[in-house]
Amino acid sequence: MSNFVLIENGIVVQSDRSGAAPEGFVEADESVCPGFLFDGETFTPPPIEPVIPDRVSARQFKLQLLSAGLLAEVEAWIASQGAAVQIAYDNSGSFVRSDPTMQAGFAALGFTGAQVDAFFTAAAAL
Repeated sequence: MSNFVLIENGIVVQSDRSGAAPEGFVEADESVCPGFLFDGETFTPPPIEPVIPDRVSARQFKLQLLSAGLLAEVEAWIASQGAAVQIAYDNSGSFVRSDPTMQAGFAALGFTGAQVDAFFTAAAAL
């Protein structure tokens, strides 16, 4: 069975496998479906968006701090915070990216949102 696709701005937006090519559609391999990219010659799958984890285990978080050379700086910041923050840091099973204390800590280190994403992505891989 033939696969015909409609392309708008280099992106496959619709496919039709009914048999005859609808007006404006071009023939493509059976694997091509909406979302594929087309450069005028070749169809390629859409890029996979990285999944930014919303949380990591305490082990992953602290090993990533160590790996990034931030462990001493973060622990000094934690020590300057109240007892609740210190208890949470010492006893949490996981660290949640959206937690207000977490955001305050990263802000104190001067991290951008993209750097926090990269940190959590790297931590999740540990």
